[in-house]
Amino acid sequence: MRKWHRWLVVFFGAFLLWISITGLLSQVVPWFLPKPDRAAAAAQVPAGFVCPETMNCRPKPPKGGSIIGTLHHLHSGESFGPVGVAIATLSGLAMVFFTISGIWMYVQMWANRRDRKLRPGLFWK
Repeated sequence: MRKWHRWLVVFFGAFLLWISITGLLSQVVPWFLPKPDRAAAAAQVPAGFVCPETMNCRPKPPKGGSIIGTLHHLHSGESFGPVGVAIATLSGLAMVFFTISGIWMYVQMWANRRDRKLRPGLFWK
């Protein structure tokens, strides 16, 4: 398990770093953007239009995209086409593998220390 863990991180490490940075930015950037003007958005609604109660109606975003949309496309790999989406998906699966294998390796180390009666406890120095 340790060998797989180490070899896969060599390939997926850079992609996971990319995904985590773009994901973090997509959450933090909205804090610093100006809030949308609801009055201006309401003025764009055609006369006589009533939004159904079962729906959440919003005006179309302005052309040219937004920084949030761009970050989402970079985060998901959509900006790089089908290959980017495939790599992002495989990187997500790799993160699941790293989590499970990391816990597995920790439990094995903990069990070995417990069996040898070295230092009891979940953590050691």
